[in-house]
Order: sequence, then C-alpha cells, then structure tokens
Amino acid sequence: QVRLVESGGGSVQPGGTLRLACSDSGWHAFSSYCMGWFRQAPGKEREGVANIDSLGGRNYAASAKDRFTISIDNATNTLYLEMNSLKVEDTAMYYCAVRLKRCSGLGYPSWYDYWGQGTQVTVSS
Repeated sequence: QVRLVESGGGSVQPGGTLRLACSDSGWHAFSSYCMGWFRQAPGKEREGVANIDSLGGRNYAASAKDRFTISIDNATNTLYLEMNSLKVEDTAMYYCAVRLKRCSGLGYPSWYDYWGQGTQVTVSS
C-alpha cells in the first residue's frame, strides 16, 4: 500500500521561497516509478509541475523551469519541490503523486496511481 503525505505549504510574498515535501510509505519498494508534483488552482484543471523517475530523469512545466527543483532523498524516501521566485500565479493546492512506471514527459493526472491529500501554497503581497 502506498500512502503519500505532503507538507511544507504556506503563505509567502511574491519572490519568496517554499520547499514542499512528500513522505511516502511504500512507493520506494518498486524498481520503476515516477514521482510527480501537480497543482490545482480554484476553477482550473490539475496541471503537472515537475516529475522525477527511478533513474533520475526530470521533467518540468514551462512555468516551473528555472524556478523550481524536484529531488528525491533516497535515505528518507522523501520527494521535494524547491520553489524559488514564487509568483502570485503559483497559488494553488499542490499534490504529490506516484506512477508505478518510469516517467514519460510530464504526463497527465490520469497516469498516476497514488495521490497525496495536498498542501496549500498561497503567494500574495
């Protein structure tokens, strides 16, 4: 059983930094996987932000490239999303998800097998 729990969300001013974490129970036991971060703003569809797979391959949305960094700490089985230079338009609920296959591009929400409950990120002045 895979269980994902996000943390690290909060309220920051534009230009600020947040680091999201996603702790797991179970996904790291699989030899091939894709771990992703998605976000969903009110009234909008859930969109991919970044993902990383079991071989270290990474994909980023155009809006996240050069500002966000996705990583995995294999010692603690924790997925991270470092978000710098945050903008008002980054405001959303952020979710981590796991797909029990390697990543194939940024992908779609329907590709992923397990989801966390989300952590809210609010960027405002």
